[in-house]
Amino acid sequence: MAVVATTGEVLAHPELHEGLLESWELRRLARIRLPSRRDDVVAARLLLRLCVARFTGWALCESAPAQFCAECGRYGHGRPYLRGHPGVGVSLSHADGLVATAVGPGAVGVDVEPATRRPGPLPVLRRLLPEAELREAAAQLDPGAALLRLWVRREALLKAGQDGLRLLEWTDHQRSAVVTVASAAPITASSGVVGGVFGSGAE
Repeated sequence: MAVVATTGEVLAHPELHEGLLESWELRRLARIRLPSRRDDVVAARLLLRLCVARFTGWALCESAPAQFCAECGRYGHGRPYLRGHPGVGVSLSHADGLVATAVGPGAVGVDVEPATRRPGPLPVLRRLLPEAELREAAAQLDPGAALLRLWVRREALLKAGQDGLRLLEWTDHQRSAVVTVASAAPITASSGVVGGVFGSGAE
């Protein structure tokens, strides 16, 4: 299950509020200086809880993810996971007023970017992305959009922690968002959050 929405849609949801966040999340939020970025982070974390609750049948207050960084061995940052449920993968993403989350069996990664964004410069992309894929994207009618899709795809795979996963990619034209979900199992995607349910399917 994957969902993309605007930050405003999530923050306006009647069931979602900062009281659902844990103390370590609030401490991290206190260090964010830019209000719009803080709103994006809050919205992504709340949307993930809603997605987890919908997927598992748990209450929102029981759907909080934890985070662990394998590189430094510390909690509170790094890849999110559900305590006591190693078979369920979770992921979240936020960018400039857009948020996306994904929950599913096995490895899961999601990334969202504004459709107008253009990654670069090319020398930086060459250090991060396969040369063959960069050449193919550059040969498209709209190379900027193709490079963005390539970037979002790579980010989703990185967040999932492995290559060779299923990819679900789409553009949400209503929200001007480019989204990719990488998952070990088939996953459904929705756009927007209305009341207690998810909105329309991926385009």
